[in-house]
Amino acid sequence: MDKTERLFSIMDALRRHRHPVTAQALADEQGVSVRTLYRDIQTLIGLGAPIDGEAGIGYLLRPGFFLPPLMFSPEELEALVLGARWVEARPDGALAKAAKAALGKIATASPDDLRDRIGNTGLWPVRTSWNGGQDEPLLAVFREAMRVEKAVEITYAAENGDTSSRAIWPIAIAYYEEKQIVAAWCTSRQDFRNFRIDRIRAAAPTEARYGKRRTQLAKEWEAIWQAEQKQRYGDN
Repeated sequence: MDKTERLFSIMDALRRHRHPVTAQALADEQGVSVRTLYRDIQTLIGLGAPIDGEAGIGYLLRPGFFLPPLMFSPEELEALVLGARWVEARPDGALAKAAKAALGKIATASPDDLRDRIGNTGLWPVRTSWNGGQDEPLLAVFREAMRVEKAVEITYAAENGDTSSRAIWPIAIAYYEEKQIVAAWCTSRQDFRNFRIDRIRAAAPTEARYGKRRTQLAKEWEAIWQAEQKQRYGDN
């Protein structure tokens, strides 16, 4: 790896870390000495990269900085294309449109034009059911709720057809091939519940804030799920 490639690689490494990362850790990842890593950091700072930190403490890339990637490996490009194509096939119109736009940005953000390579990547997700690409607009409501951490009032139909109204704090959406599930804190039950999108008859955003940060709710929900899986399947 030459110096230019290494500088881009260091930037990619810093993007992946939300907390300061030590020079030793970065040097080990890049396969260079700590002294070389110090020089590379100073080179990047001199080129305008907003890197905070110092030797012995760690380095952190301030948010909002964008540097086009130098290159994608064949596997990285295939993973991006396959993932975006899978999203395009979901019944979430806004997200599908965003996936297509993201591929276009990836193609033009690289020094090399990747549009031909993206078009010729022979990887496609297989759909097990065909609904004509029908959009499910409620998915956008819950995605927005998770971003702003505000409750959603829903009308939900039970398996027997009975409906009830409740306020929920959405924390995650699972996109299965044939259905979508919203995991949320139900304020009526004071517990975590999973709601099938196809049983939600109405959903209205509110101005009521979540009672906890979504990240904390997600940790609690995952801990319960892990405990349930361990009880069901053991340690295997």
